[in-house]
Amino acid sequence: MKKVNYIVAAATVILIVVFSAIEPRRDKTPPTYNAAAETSLTGVVQETKEFYCPLADDQGMHLLLRTAQGNVLVHVAPARFLRSQGIHFNPQDQVEVIGTRVRFQGQDAMLAREITRGSEVLIFRDHQGHPLWTP
Repeated sequence: MKKVNYIVAAATVILIVVFSAIEPRRDKTPPTYNAAAETSLTGVVQETKEFYCPLADDQGMHLLLRTAQGNVLVHVAPARFLRSQGIHFNPQDQVEVIGTRVRFQGQDAMLAREITRGSEVLIFRDHQGHPLWTP
């Protein structure tokens, strides 16, 4: 009987440890573009990152932008859309981003509508914030 009690106690401790290590479930609804809260941000591209992004539900292109206020991750557009348009970004590109600032997965981020690089103006969303890569 004591052996069974030890096994139950050990199993209980293991379950408590496992469940306490699991991160609480976060809201999985990605933020959306808010045209009324549009703002601009100027900075230097530190890094380009391509990874699956739930905001676009696709492999997305992101820019890690160094600004006077710190680093901000800019969600640009699906990588396939940028490739089809011949658009690419490089570290050290100086850009101005017009878009909506959001908080996503615990980080400050921005959803880009338009990016200006020198005299080049790249538009990714219309003025209401609808993505140009969707029909």
